[in-house]
Amino acid sequence: MGQLVLAAKVTHVPSLMLSETNASPLRDARAAAVQSLRELGRRARVREVSTFVVFDTHWLSNFGYHINANARHRGSFTSPEAPHMIQDLRYDLPGDTALAEAIAAEADKASLKVLAHQVPTLGLEYGTIVPMHYLNPDGWAKVVSIASPLFTSLEESRTLGEATRRAIEKSGKNVAIIASGSLSHRLWPNKNLGPDAWTSIASEFNRQVDLRVLQLWQERRYREFIAMLPDYAVKCNGEAGMADTIMLFAALGWDSFDGEAEQLCDYFPSSGSGQINVEFHVNR
Repeated sequence: MGQLVLAAKVTHVPSLMLSETNASPLRDARAAAVQSLRELGRRARVREVSTFVVFDTHWLSNFGYHINANARHRGSFTSPEAPHMIQDLRYDLPGDTALAEAIAAEADKASLKVLAHQVPTLGLEYGTIVPMHYLNPDGWAKVVSIASPLFTSLEESRTLGEATRRAIEKSGKNVAIIASGSLSHRLWPNKNLGPDAWTSIASEFNRQVDLRVLQLWQERRYREFIAMLPDYAVKCNGEAGMADTIMLFAALGWDSFDGEAEQLCDYFPSSGSGQINVEFHVNR
C-alpha cells in the first residue's frame, strides 16, 4: 500500500526568487518562507517521499483537467507574466508517469475526465518550479504536476483530490501533496506597484479573513473552514478559485480531516496577496 506522508499548503510567489541575491531588499522579508520550504523538503526526505504531487494554481487550463505525466521535466523557465522576476530558471526533475496515469484513471472511475500527458515540450509552470526549487532542488524525488481549470466547480476539484489520494494508496509509494497557491489573491493595481507592494496587502478584508482561516486551521475547525470555502474563494479573490486548497482538503478527507495544521512561517503579503506555508499532518 502507498501512503500520503506529507501534505502542505505553500507559497510560490516569484519574490522568493528575487530574494535570493545578497543585495535584494527582500532577502530578510522572504527568509522565513524560504527556510520553511526547505524544512518541508527535509521532512520529505526523512519520510522517504518518492514523488511530489503538486496542485499548481499557475498552470491554468481553459479546457478540463490535465496532468503532466512526463518521465522527465527539463527546461528553462521565464515567466511570461513577470519576466523581470523569473528569468531562465533551469529545472531538471524526474517525473512519475505511472502515478500521473493512475490519478487520471481513478478520476475517470469517478466520472471526471482527466488527461495525463506525455509531451516532451510540455514544461512546468512556476507554481511547481518555485516550490520544487526549495523542496526538491537536486531532483531527488519525482514530480507530478496537476493543472487548475478555470471553468470548473468545487465538486469536480474535490473529485480529483479524492482520486489523487486513492491513486497514492494503491501506488506502493510514499507521496507528498503540495497545494501551491496563495490564500487571498487580490493583487495591487499597476499604479500601486512601488517598493512597498512586495510587503503589503491589497485588501484589509482579505487579510482579516486569511488570518481567521489560519486560526480555524490551527484550532482544527476544518468543518467550519470547508463550509466557508466556496465564499472564501470568491470574496477573497482565490487564485484559480483556490483549486489547490480544494484538492488538498479532498485528499486529506475533506471535513472529516482532524490532523494538526503546523504553521511553518508567519503569514506574509506579496504584491497584495496573502501567503503562508503550512503542513497538515496526515493521519496514518
